[in-house]
Parts: sequence; C-alpha cells; structure tokens
Amino acid sequence: MKGITHVVHLATPKEDTETIMDVAIKGLFWLLESCRASSSFRRFILIGGDASVGHYFYPHKNPITEEQPHTAYPGGYALSKVLEETMLQQYFIQYNVDGCCLRAPWIMEGNDLKRHLSFGKQVFGVPEWHQMVSPITAMKYEKENIIPLMLDIDGNPMKRNMVHLKDLVTAIQITLDHKEAKQQTFNMSMDEPFDYGKAANYLLETRKIKSVPVETKYYSTWLDNNKAKLLLGWRPAYGLEKMIDAAWEN
Repeated sequence: MKGITHVVHLATPKEDTETIMDVAIKGLFWLLESCRASSSFRRFILIGGDASVGHYFYPHKNPITEEQPHTAYPGGYALSKVLEETMLQQYFIQYNVDGCCLRAPWIMEGNDLKRHLSFGKQVFGVPEWHQMVSPITAMKYEKENIIPLMLDIDGNPMKRNMVHLKDLVTAIQITLDHKEAKQQTFNMSMDEPFDYGKAANYLLETRKIKSVPVETKYYSTWLDNNKAKLLLGWRPAYGLEKMIDAAWEN
C-alpha cells in the first residue's frame, strides 16, 4: 500500500469453497487493515453484487434499493458478497474509512450476451439451457440458431438485472474521488432490467432469430439505480437494444 491512494476490490473465486473465504473475506480484511494504516490512502471501492440481495432467487414486490436487507441465496458466493459489504460498512463505523460499494448485477462485455442466449454446451453463465431440454432438442435449437426465452416462476418473460462493463468502468471512474460517494452503496445496473421477452422480440425483428420459452423457478427483479443517478450523476449508456447489438456485432 506504500504510495497507493485508491483500491478497487473485485477479487472473488465464485463458488470455490476451498478458497472463497481466503480470497473474498480474509483478503478484503487485510486490504482494509492496510488502507487504514496508510498515510497515502484516500478511497476504497468494493465491487459488490446483487447476490447480496438475493439476485433472482427470492420474490421482491418492489424495486430493490440500497436499503434492501441482505438476503444471500444458497452457496458460498452470495454469502461472501454479504460479508464483503458488511465488513466494509463496519470499517466506515469503526475507523471512518473512506470507501464505497458499487453493487453490480451480471456484468456483460463483448459477445457474453450472445453466448448466454445459446443452447450450446459452451453457454455463458446460468441457466445452462442445454441441460433444461433433451440433448437432441438442444442440438436442434443450437443448429437452427434458436434462443431461449426465459420465463419466471409466474410464467412471464423473465426480468433480470445486468450492466455493461463499460458502464461499470464509468461508475468506478466517477466514484474514485466523488464527494457524494463516501461511505455509500450504489446499485449499478441498466435503467430497466433485461427483459427476455423484449429481447426475443428485438432479435426476431432485427435478425430473424427465433426463440422458445423455457420455464424456470426464478423471480423477476428490478435493481433500482436512481441513487447513483441522483448523487453521482451517473447514467448507464447501455440499455437492452444497445447491449444486444453490441453482443451480436462483436
């Protein structure tokens, strides 16, 4: 930390139970300890995740704001996101450390979204669509370039939170020294969640790509980004159509 003014913490091993606490929690602890002891330190930025507020595993009647209580879903990754945010908040209280948390949902870049909407075995992220239909059907859909239209637990097109990497990088740049960011948590997402129904319609209209509905047990959610827009002046440049275009043109 000698001569270091800012720390941006993104480290996590996802669902690796062997290392997740050492990397995400113990590593964060030692970084924060070094920051508070450093004469050059100015701000700590934690890149959190909507896993800390349940992602799409739990029903939310209202848009999810920064005041939503922590609600980790099963698994070590979501728990680590809750512990990260909690530890940072306690350092605000105990030592008045200058920092903030940018709570990001699923981060998209390049052709990630295109690889996500595929029945192929190299699908990006979850769900793994090829495992939700028969192998023969998955091969057929992949060959015919048919995409999944994800349905939520109520049978409606799924609404799921995402953010483009470029928008998150812009948010990091803004919060490095913004006075309103001190000791705050911000939801960093698109203005509206990614709607699989709207995406299917857009891809059909613009690229003649057909879709098939796939039922899931998950809940539609809406991560509210108004706090970041109000206090930071941040605006996401990527909405659904621009994110799709970027993925298919990459």
